[in-house]
Amino acid sequence: MNVRTVIHIVDDDKSFRTAITRLLVAHGYMVTSYGSAEEYLSNKVVDRGCLLLDVRMPGISGLQAQAELAERSHSLPIVFVTGHGDIPMSVRAIKAGAEDFLTKPIPSARLLTAIESALNRYDETWMQKRSMNELHERFAKLTPREVEVFRAVVSGKLNKVVADELGTVERTIKAHRHQVMEKMQATSLAELVGFSRQLFQNQTVTVGKENKDGRPA
Repeated sequence: MNVRTVIHIVDDDKSFRTAITRLLVAHGYMVTSYGSAEEYLSNKVVDRGCLLLDVRMPGISGLQAQAELAERSHSLPIVFVTGHGDIPMSVRAIKAGAEDFLTKPIPSARLLTAIESALNRYDETWMQKRSMNELHERFAKLTPREVEVFRAVVSGKLNKVVADELGTVERTIKAHRHQVMEKMQATSLAELVGFSRQLFQNQTVTVGKENKDGRPA
């Protein structure tokens, strides 16, 4: 994944931002910092990395920013850092998808572990999205008739049955089936069934729809 790694710090405490920046830079990370959630939200972040987000700040709070970022399909994992945390707040943040919830002062080792965990999750999410994007692109190459054959085959129907249902001959279905396997890059029926489950589990597949780069934005 040829993308730079950046840790984004959002905290209204300038001394905290400075101290954490020095720590992270010393451990080889690139860092950007923001004095408010509004400042961060006004930027389009496309780096690999994670977000260190304070909870209580003037203007938009960290939890409000988390909700706003979720609406934008923001993909960077969030590690909350706060000096005013409580259990209900941490539960709310974690339920909303935060990677961790840390209370200041934060031991260096604890912070670095949380960041590494967040980066690992980012990579896993990126790989999953890229894989799904590629799968959707393959599916989009199927003709409408091949889509019909695809659905019939993964449901376990025999070629002869599919041919009768589609009003054609078995040889034609075999040809379509070969094309489906080739276009979907499936090496076995079991693998094709697995692709089907991934594609149709949320019933969001559109034939012929173009897909964007699967890397999180």
